[in-house]
Amino acid sequence: MTTAPEADTYQLIDGKKTAEDIKVEIAAEVEQLKAAGQKVPHLAAILVGHDGGSETYVRNKVLACERVGYGSTLLRFEDNITEAELLAQVEELNQEPEIDGFIVQLPLPKHIDPEKVIEAIRPEKDVDGFHPMNIGRMVAGLPALLPATPSGIVELLKRYGIKTSGKHCVVIGRSNIVGTPVSILLAKNLEPGNCTVTLCHSRTANLAEITRQADIVVAALGRPEFVTGDMVKPGAVVIDVGTTRVEDASRKSGFVLKGDVNFTEVAPQASYITPVPGGVGPMTIAMLLLNTLRAAKGDVYPR
Repeated sequence: MTTAPEADTYQLIDGKKTAEDIKVEIAAEVEQLKAAGQKVPHLAAILVGHDGGSETYVRNKVLACERVGYGSTLLRFEDNITEAELLAQVEELNQEPEIDGFIVQLPLPKHIDPEKVIEAIRPEKDVDGFHPMNIGRMVAGLPALLPATPSGIVELLKRYGIKTSGKHCVVIGRSNIVGTPVSILLAKNLEPGNCTVTLCHSRTANLAEITRQADIVVAALGRPEFVTGDMVKPGAVVIDVGTTRVEDASRKSGFVLKGDVNFTEVAPQASYITPVPGGVGPMTIAMLLLNTLRAAKGDVYPR
């Protein structure tokens, strides 16, 4: 019978520090662009309504732009904006030469079709990496603006020197934003990559039996503390993508952020694990900045 590692033998994957390292690298490149008399990247964001999580996330994006020397624009709209009005705003940003990339913050109000909005963004300005053109290029192995969170996960694995080739990775959650694209990236003949990937979802039978076989577990289903200690084999690498606000009267804010992984139970089992907060979350913004730089330079789509 296999025994679990002793407590505190795991290593935290510090997404906050890694994201800061990436920002330092980007800022240095922006300074080089300035010195050469070239335009600095400009990132715009559209925020509809007043969702607390979205407000925080977009504010952090604006601060990150300032941190690396980008120009930034934030367009705010009430949640009664019509779909046609929002699409018109998207087209304005598509046509604005000063804007190198932009995002429309999700979720959107129920009367607006998010897929229609995503498809309206020009692929070369789609720095979230959600447009079908960018997803298709990613699947085909062509240069693409990659989805920010999945590429951030891969970057964490790379920078921590975590071996992926030949490993079994189980991804829990099949969203188009995280689960499906990260499963594709980790299966690619790349480094990191070359995993044997099992993509699980709400209808997967015997889920715990499958996750216990995994060398790498990526939890991206949006259910707080869903992954428990008995679902992870000793020595596994655990990547927690979840960030759910859970009410907590003892906190000044009235809530606490919980990941999809029960950290207390799972961490002693793991070799590496991401915390929440401070794990995958900061990497999403860092990769968004990196996509904006690539868009500005025409690395994927020639300017």
